[in-house]
Amino acid sequence: MIKLIKINFLLFICLTFFGCKKPNLNEVKINTSQGMSLLNTPLIRRQVNVTQDSLQIVKYLDALKEYENNDKWADNIIWLGRRIAYLGDYKRAIEIYTEGINKFPEDARFLRHRGHRYISTRQIDNAIADFKKATTLIKNTEDVIEPDGNPNKLNQPISSLHTNIYYHLGLAYYLKNDLKNALKAFTNSLEASKNDDVQVATRHWLYMILQRMNLKDEATSILNPVTKDMNIIENTAYHDLLLFYKGERTESDLLKLENGLVGASESTQYGIANWHFYNGNEDRAINMFKNIIKNGNWSGFGYIAAEADLSRMQ
Repeated sequence: MIKLIKINFLLFICLTFFGCKKPNLNEVKINTSQGMSLLNTPLIRRQVNVTQDSLQIVKYLDALKEYENNDKWADNIIWLGRRIAYLGDYKRAIEIYTEGINKFPEDARFLRHRGHRYISTRQIDNAIADFKKATTLIKNTEDVIEPDGNPNKLNQPISSLHTNIYYHLGLAYYLKNDLKNALKAFTNSLEASKNDDVQVATRHWLYMILQRMNLKDEATSILNPVTKDMNIIENTAYHDLLLFYKGERTESDLLKLENGLVGASESTQYGIANWHFYNGNEDRAINMFKNIIKNGNWSGFGYIAAEADLSRMQ
C-alpha cells in the first residue's frame, strides 16, 4: 500500500507539473535468461510485473528518461545500468556499463559496476579483469561514497568506490578458489573501510579465507575488534556471523529455525555451512550448500559461493 501511494504521488507530480505522458509500467520487460550457473544450470529471472515491481519500474523509467535526455553524462549511464539490474536484467546492465566504459574509459565506476554484474552472471574471469583494471584507475585517488540505489533504513550510504572495487575483486578471486589473491583484495578493502558495516562484511570473508588457508591464529585475530555493540546499519547478517565465529551467537539463532525451516539469508547459511566445512564436518556443509542451491536466490553472494564450492567438489 505504501509503495502504491509513493508511485501514485510520483505520477501525480509528473502529470500535474511537467505535463508528461503517463508511463505504461506494463511495457517494461526484461530478458529472463541470464546465462548459466557454475553448476551448468540456466540462470532464469522471473519477468517483472507491476504488482511486485512497480516502484522499481518507475525508478527505471525515470533513469531511462534521464539517459535519453543526455547520454553523454556518466551518471545517467551508471544509473540506467543500476536500475535495469535491480529489475533483474544483468545482461542488459553489462551492455550499458560497456557503453559507459567506451565513453569514459578513465571512470572506474563503470568497471566496478560491470564487474559486479559479471559476478551475477558467473563470468568470473571477466569480473576479475574489470576489477583489476579499476584498481589501477583508483590508485592515488581520493575515495568517494557510493550512493545507494535501494537505501537502508537510515538512508545513509555505507560503502565507497574503493571498498566496493576491492571487496568484489576479493569475492571474484574467492569464487575461483584463488585464496591468496582473495586475501590480498579483502585486506585492501578492510584498510579502506570507514565504518562498522563495511568492516564486518569484509572481516567475514577474511575470516573464512584464513580458515580455509589453515591460518587459524590469523583468523582469530580478524575477530578481535568485533563486539556486540558495533554500529551496524544494514550488515547485521555478517555481524551476527562474526559473533557466531566468536562463540557469542548460536547456529539456530542465526538460521532462524521455525518448524525445521530455515529463514536466514543465503549469506548467513553459507557462512555457517563454511564453518562446518573447515571444522571437519564436510557432510553437514555439503548438505547446507545444496539446500542453498535448492531454495535460495541465485544472485546472492552466498548462493554463488555455495555453487562454486559444489562445482569444484563435483
